[in-house]
Amino acid sequence: MEVAELIGKAKSEGRTALTEAESKLLLRSFGVPVVGDVVANSINEAVTMAETIGFPVVLKGHGTRLMHKTERGLVRLDLRNVEDVVHAAIEVAEAAGDDFEGFLIQPMMKGRREFVAGLFRDAHFGPVVMFGLGGVFTEALRDVVFRIAPFDKSHAERMIGDIHAVELLDEFRGEMPVNREPIISTLVGLSRLGMEYPEVREVDINPLLVDGSGNVAAIDALVIIDESPLKTPVRQSVGVKVLRNFFYPRSIAFVGVSSSFGKWGHTLFINLVSGNFEGEVYLVNPKGGEIAGRPVFKSVLDIPGPVNLAVVTVPADRVMELIPQFGKKGIGGVLVITSGFSETGKKGKRLEERLVGEARDVGITILGPNTMGICNPHEKMFCTYQHVQPKPGSTTLIAQSGNLGTQLLAFAESEGIGIRAFIGSGNEAMITIEDYMEALEVDDLTKTVVLYVESVKDGRRFFESTRRVARKKPVIMLKGGRTRAGNRAAASHTGAMASDIKVFEAACRQAGVVMGDKSMDLLDLSAAFSSLPLPEGRRVAIMTLGGGWGVVTTDLCIEHGLEVPELSPHLISQIDRILPPYWSRSNPVDLVAEMDLSVPMMLVEELVKWNGCDAVIHLGILGRQVFIGRMIEASCTVDRNCDRQFFEKIPRRLVEFEAAYHEHVVRLMEKFSKPVLGVGLLSDGHSRTVTEVGGSRYKGISFLTPERAVKALAGMCSYKQWLRLEGV
Repeated sequence: MEVAELIGKAKSEGRTALTEAESKLLLRSFGVPVVGDVVANSINEAVTMAETIGFPVVLKGHGTRLMHKTERGLVRLDLRNVEDVVHAAIEVAEAAGDDFEGFLIQPMMKGRREFVAGLFRDAHFGPVVMFGLGGVFTEALRDVVFRIAPFDKSHAERMIGDIHAVELLDEFRGEMPVNREPIISTLVGLSRLGMEYPEVREVDINPLLVDGSGNVAAIDALVIIDESPLKTPVRQSVGVKVLRNFFYPRSIAFVGVSSSFGKWGHTLFINLVSGNFEGEVYLVNPKGGEIAGRPVFKSVLDIPGPVNLAVVTVPADRVMELIPQFGKKGIGGVLVITSGFSETGKKGKRLEERLVGEARDVGITILGPNTMGICNPHEKMFCTYQHVQPKPGSTTLIAQSGNLGTQLLAFAESEGIGIRAFIGSGNEAMITIEDYMEALEVDDLTKTVVLYVESVKDGRRFFESTRRVARKKPVIMLKGGRTRAGNRAAASHTGAMASDIKVFEAACRQAGVVMGDKSMDLLDLSAAFSSLPLPEGRRVAIMTLGGGWGVVTTDLCIEHGLEVPELSPHLISQIDRILPPYWSRSNPVDLVAEMDLSVPMMLVEELVKWNGCDAVIHLGILGRQVFIGRMIEASCTVDRNCDRQFFEKIPRRLVEFEAAYHEHVVRLMEKFSKPVLGVGLLSDGHSRTVTEVGGSRYKGISFLTPERAVKALAGMCSYKQWLRLEGV
């Protein structure tokens, strides 16, 4: 029977599920290795079928209303003769009662390893395939992974390797390694099923049993159907040209401007003008007058020239009345800073929907509401509440939390990370994260994308657009609302519910997103991606001023999936010429407290040249001036006759060394295309994560801790691995 016929038959009978026999028949047509079974209508038929299959066998109750057989006591295992079958059949028929329609007979397959596979339809992302540890451990251990359909064999292979219990697929307690091909076929088949038959709402294959020889078969299966498959509302795409107008306005009107220090209507205007914005700036307030020596217009209609962007800070209940004026003035873009909309509940949501409807009717696009603002350093346009003015760069930062976003923007400014643009997306009433991703795909100035996301409006569109972006440039994300309590907070804050966090994170990783755990991870990863070449592999050479730091960094590398290979004999012989004879001759390479500044210059070059590594981490080479400064201060305090002229030269020499070292490292990265990451000895309060070197696309990188350096490098390695999987 064809798949369409199976589903059609169940629908015509008013059923929402296929029988186990029908489910296996359907799954077999999609490449799932199901155990052979037959339906018997009577006890005599059950006996005959059991003898034909050969003992031992399994007997189950069969019926269109029998979906959860184990819970109802309708499964009998390891039946070894006719008497066992007869006795089991009588018990099962009695237990099934009026739902009894027959028996299902199948061979008894034995094995100690059980996996689970399935398909379900997520409200945001559509068909999702699941794989993990099965049997009685499925819900207890929750060792499962997800992939958004469709995907191919290579993604299925990686999916299998992502479960924590992956070692169960190898030789296990005398049993042969698992034949992975049937599992791969199952996962790819479920992916196809999810795409081709939207009426299939859910599939449960538990267990996928592995016998002692490594063979795999689906022992039980359930297919749920629904005549009204889930559909995610499709939102209208804003378009790249419209978005560009927000970040390249020739004239801006501040509607609700104020002369009171600290108010939004005052601070936004002050920050923009103090940043040397070169376009026209108009101030609007019904009271009129003058602010900061500039005339205040009572309405946007009184402004003599054209207005490209309106920045609105009036109360929420007054925003609506401005829309007709904006439409008449021909203002296409409106940045609504004002809060009090969907983030506040049902009443605010209705107000927001009315605002969107009226804006759309007159051709206006709204960014926000409830946003901390936007900026484009390349145009000297800093329209945010916080007085933050980072230098122009290649990192675009989008945050669904304005406070966190501007905090990250301030960190970027202090750490020397250049910003292409910042977007506090607010409630995303009209312009969503999906719109921004589609724009960034074609934005040549953006080389790295950094996201703080609490929810998405259209999961499938987000997944597909982000995947396209990630094929061209790294996308780094911190997800808010990863715990149940966090999800509640996120829903309250953004006015939208996020999908299950495991599915969301699986979708992001499948789309090539590099996930961070903490807010600082976003900037560390951004600094690394925007400053260093991508590593070709996961092998790390470590150079350290002290042994303990090297041990800690080695442990961190292993914990983050990196490798710390042994040094080659040739490399050891080269380092023998640089370090004293008592050096460790192992990776990490301990400088044994060697203070000669030429040593790290020579040593880092030997490590980068070594074809046995893909990246280098150096520890304690930078930041020595803090230590030395304290030593000098102590010496001069104790010895009043110290040579102060000599001591004054040392800090200058160290500053010169660090500049030369950064340049040396950058030239090595240019030549060998390997990332080199540093960890400073101590911070003097002025040092930055990123140090630019003139004439190079690469930059010097130095973190404050080994943890930050290793996590950044691990993120780069994961991204490179994803690009290979994608064939990029």
